[in-house]
Amino acid sequence: MEREDARLTVSRHAARLFLEHGVAATSGDDIAKAAGLSKRTVWRYFRSKEACVEPLFAVSALRFASVLRRWPHESSIEAHLHAAIRPHEQTQQEIEDDVLAIRLIALIPDEPALRTAWLMSCHLGEAHLIAVVARRAHRPASDFEVRLCAASVMAAVRVVDEDVSTAAITHSRTFTLPEVIDQLAKAIRTACTLPICGPVEP
Repeated sequence: MEREDARLTVSRHAARLFLEHGVAATSGDDIAKAAGLSKRTVWRYFRSKEACVEPLFAVSALRFASVLRRWPHESSIEAHLHAAIRPHEQTQQEIEDDVLAIRLIALIPDEPALRTAWLMSCHLGEAHLIAVVARRAHRPASDFEVRLCAASVMAAVRVVDEDVSTAAITHSRTFTLPEVIDQLAKAIRTACTLPICGPVEP
């Protein structure tokens, strides 16, 4: 098993344990036992038990970044997200990972120790968004305005993820996919500090 695959497997087990028992009541031994690994191996992969869920958060962040990387020059953010986000094309494992991530995000207000892991994945997503913004703005990735725009967009996506996850899991509110996409697109357009949300020159 490749290291990253092994880390993601541990992450899934840790997430389930955190959701079932809470972070404080889950030990490194519990996570190692559930994953079928030694505790020493788990600590080689992760700096803390809370960090065990970083790979799970990261796969969702990277999947969304991948959607934005496929954003055609001629499309608006609204048109692209509605065309590109297709849950029926996801694997069963990807769907299960997304559900686990959503449930964990909703848990963060009661389990603040998880916030560092969540913010680490947001930072990873932000790093990938820099290239998207640079391409659409026709500026170098090192440009301050590009980096600022990427940071603003990722912050907006994070807020939407947190609001939707909390509303769905904690308050049992239901959302249609178009509603969530509209909310994401609106947040991205509001947060953008560069004119990249409409069609742009190739």
